Amino acid sequence: MKWVFRLIGLLVVIVVVAVVSLFFLPAERVARIATEQLRNFTGREVSITGDVALTFYPVLGVRAGGLEVGNADWSEQGPMLQAANAAIGVDALGLLRGEIRITNIEAESPTIRLEQRQDGRASWQFTDSSGEAQIATETAPERASHPISIERLRVTDARLIYDAEGSDLVSYEGVDLTLDWPERLGAAEITAVLRPTAQPVMVGAVIDGFAGFITGETQTFTASVTTAAGSVSFGGRASTAGAVAGALTLKTDTTKAFLEALGLPGVDLPSNLGRVINMTTDLTLTPDRKLSLRDLKVDLGDNSLTGAADIELNGVPIINAQLDAGALDLKQDTAEPSGGSGGGSSAGGSASSGWSTEPIDASGLAAFNGEIALSAQSIDLGQFQLGQTRTILRNDRARMVFELREVQAYGGDVTGEFVINNRSGLSVGGNLGARAIQMQPLLSDAAGLNRLTGQGDAKLSFLGSGSSVDAIMRSLSGDGSLAIGKGTIQGIDLDRLMRSGDVGAGTTVFDSLTGTWAIASGVLNNKDLLLQLKNYRATGAGNIGLAAQNMDYTVTPIALRANSGQGISIPVRFVGPWSDISIRPDLEAAFEAELDAKKDELKDKAKEKLNQKLGVSAQPGQSAEDAVKDKVKDKLLRKLFD
Repeated sequence: MKWVFRLIGLLVVIVVVAVVSLFFLPAERVARIATEQLRNFTGREVSITGDVALTFYPVLGVRAGGLEVGNADWSEQGPMLQAANAAIGVDALGLLRGEIRITNIEAESPTIRLEQRQDGRASWQFTDSSGEAQIATETAPERASHPISIERLRVTDARLIYDAEGSDLVSYEGVDLTLDWPERLGAAEITAVLRPTAQPVMVGAVIDGFAGFITGETQTFTASVTTAAGSVSFGGRASTAGAVAGALTLKTDTTKAFLEALGLPGVDLPSNLGRVINMTTDLTLTPDRKLSLRDLKVDLGDNSLTGAADIELNGVPIINAQLDAGALDLKQDTAEPSGGSGGGSSAGGSASSGWSTEPIDASGLAAFNGEIALSAQSIDLGQFQLGQTRTILRNDRARMVFELREVQAYGGDVTGEFVINNRSGLSVGGNLGARAIQMQPLLSDAAGLNRLTGQGDAKLSFLGSGSSVDAIMRSLSGDGSLAIGKGTIQGIDLDRLMRSGDVGAGTTVFDSLTGTWAIASGVLNNKDLLLQLKNYRATGAGNIGLAAQNMDYTVTPIALRANSGQGISIPVRFVGPWSDISIRPDLEAAFEAELDAKKDELKDKAKEKLNQKLGVSAQPGQSAEDAVKDKVKDKLLRKLFD
């Protein structure tokens, strides 16, 4: 038993001596050894400033007035980490053995600056230019290396700055960050709390083989970003060089709230175009920030997209994508009633309410450059219905061009291009051609007009500018042409009109309809409409107010077989708003035309009788008056020289 008590006493003495020895360790020496280890561990300059004190609780170590970790040698923006108050904890027994085992690093209210160049260099890569790790574990060349690890890193109330060359600076205040790395050769768990708004954003990551990861090796990597309005998760492999490959999932409850929670500008997207997003894709990111998305599947609400995309993330994103939309619904959200029984006007306007005067936000045109190829089985634009569609969208510095390679619409095909330009104020334009289009459903969707049927070809060019649909329509200019084969005009029977003057309901069947037009200040003007019927011919001229949504147009039918083949004409006037067009014969104009014709006829007969009395006959190309003058002159000359 005596040996047992002696052994216990010896152990107590050893422990007391060890504890007392720790009390007499110089704080500056511990701080110097710790900074040397951190310098060797990171390959960066590490310095402790201000007062240094030895701490025993809650961990053995030193607390310093300041801690600074240098940045990469190519950086010009200051230290990578700079804290006014920091603590470094070490393993007590390891310290007595001469082994520095850093168990804990804490930094209060530091500034952490992360930088990345377009060539792939990043400030968090602890490697030299050749890619070889700078990390060492030797405290001095003549001494044997000792293992080193950091079991826990804790940062509170930090300012986190991410500066990617060519992109906007990203800065977060009030960041809390924790790194748990219990086994030097094992995995590390990273958790962070960001506070770009009042609602915190939770970030979590688990990195296998963390010791190799921080030296540039590719390791298994999982991460997630969670907000109150959505989340992003990733599983795959990654390295500190910026190489990432794996599966990405994005889910939002409300996309606008999700973006705002991340400190980004919120966009109030339509319910069928991403107000709620569920996306999965296989992602590959290279160190030079080139992103590749494959097997892309996006649920945007009432629409879904599949395809692939390549995106360059240096500065304004450059996108090259191929997407398939299936049946694409692009109808605008139904406007809420403005009060009372009469609802407010829709965004696009209608024949009864006029075009919308709400400002158009076209700032999104500057969000990216590049080319997107889109295929769809059908496209519902709300006002217009399209069938099979293949289009190329090109965007270059806020000028977006839709090249319509194939658009099946209203029984025919549409080709051409449509342009939206927001470089110096919003403008829209286009150059479109339509072939074999059914006119009744097209005019019904475009202007609420259902009276004209037939299949035709058309060409249209237009240009308008303004900050609202109403302003664009009022500035509209352009030209076009129309050629329709056999068709009908419903609501009027020209045959009955010409026979009895009755303008009652009926249908006019025509053989062809052609015309051209010009558009200026939102008014379409036509002067050469020609309508061919079996027994009639009709001409048309007038204005259609595209901006005011009204028309004043006169069609003049001529009965070809009446009046001994000379024809009888009764003009028909179409006038009023699109929602209530009045059709009535313009009898006054008809009587005036007939009266003018009778006057001319009587005048011609009177001249003919006078010429007969005088014995005058007009030569070809000579008027009756000139013939009389010549006859009188001839007689006077004869009398003079008789």
